[in-house]
Amino acid sequence: MRASGLNWQGLMEQLRQALPHCEVTDQSLAYFKYPKRTVSVNLPVRMDDGSIRVFRGYRTVHSTSRGPSMGGVRLREGVNAHECEVLAAIMTLKAAVADLPLGGAKGGVDVDPATLSPHELEGVVRRYTSELVELIGHNEDILAPDVGSDAQAMAWMLDTYNENTGTTSNGVVVGKPIPLGGSYGSKDARGRSAALVAARVLEERGESLSRAKVAVYGFGDVGRRAAQTLAAQGALVIAVSDQDGATFASSGLDLDALSAYREERGSVAGFATDITPAEVTELDVDVLLLAYDYGTVNAGNAHAVRARYVVEATNRAVLPEAERFLTEAGVQVIPDLIASIGGVVVNYLEWVQDASNFFWTEEEIEAAIDQRVNVAVSDVMGVARTRQTDLRTAAYALALNRLHNATVMRGVYP
Repeated sequence: MRASGLNWQGLMEQLRQALPHCEVTDQSLAYFKYPKRTVSVNLPVRMDDGSIRVFRGYRTVHSTSRGPSMGGVRLREGVNAHECEVLAAIMTLKAAVADLPLGGAKGGVDVDPATLSPHELEGVVRRYTSELVELIGHNEDILAPDVGSDAQAMAWMLDTYNENTGTTSNGVVVGKPIPLGGSYGSKDARGRSAALVAARVLEERGESLSRAKVAVYGFGDVGRRAAQTLAAQGALVIAVSDQDGATFASSGLDLDALSAYREERGSVAGFATDITPAEVTELDVDVLLLAYDYGTVNAGNAHAVRARYVVEATNRAVLPEAERFLTEAGVQVIPDLIASIGGVVVNYLEWVQDASNFFWTEEEIEAAIDQRVNVAVSDVMGVARTRQTDLRTAAYALALNRLHNATVMRGVYP
């Protein structure tokens, strides 16, 4: 399910709700309202049959007020410049909430990777990187994985950049394979942080995950890790979905067996009782965890959500018009700015390791992620308590204050 409602106006409306709770001036807000730059590139690629096909690519750098920009590259049909601008702004906010010395960026190529051979996909990724080579760098703009791109795609980007520049700069790309300077925890950080944040928010409200019923929309790397972490804390995961179907068991799913089944069959469909992916969002559960992509819950289906807590384990999974309805209905939305913050944290840690050429153990990385996520959640919940507002507004207020401080100290050039 994909909604078309990802828009700049919706983000600005939510930010305006945070303005009474922060110290933003017209000057610093002006910097936020307009991305630093958006570029579009044409990518001619020779296909396996010898023909030339031209793809369209984009890269938005939203802000560098707190440090170099960092953000994912999504490979998906329909990606456009506006989508990249909104998601880049969210990355700026997320990095500020995590108090990282980074700005936000986002890029993508309008392509369905499933329709390409591995050789053709490599051509698209390498051509995209080549077109941006003068604009990216470990202290300028750092590329990261996103929807449709993985560690292999990051390896191609890294190699293309270094071949073009004659350098061995590992930090220009994060989410790489470990032998190429990647970090432990890259695949698991977002799911792990979503579960940790959900537990903290429930604890704040005097509740526990023990025996809580959970549904997971999107059983990829993020959803799988989140489900496993929630189950380890006593939750009962009763339904999950992927692109090809969904499965349900009222007594709880055996997640290890389900992961093995999906690895073998390619989908969760057929593992237990088949339901549709849409029905996963409508189940009467304590926690609905959204781990697919933006717009999963939108104006068209928000009325059917019966969960008490909705966790955005991916950016913008609940669109603004849907969140207004859910809030009025008493549903607590745990926003992406804290729920999926583990992704930007582990990417930052990989970037730091590449810069120092000193790498931490898996245990050290997990501890560092958990520590930073816990601090960010505590900061946001502190603002929410002090200002008597919801978590998203509190996260926006915290981020805007930090961006404002950086902007004022830097001043305006020239």
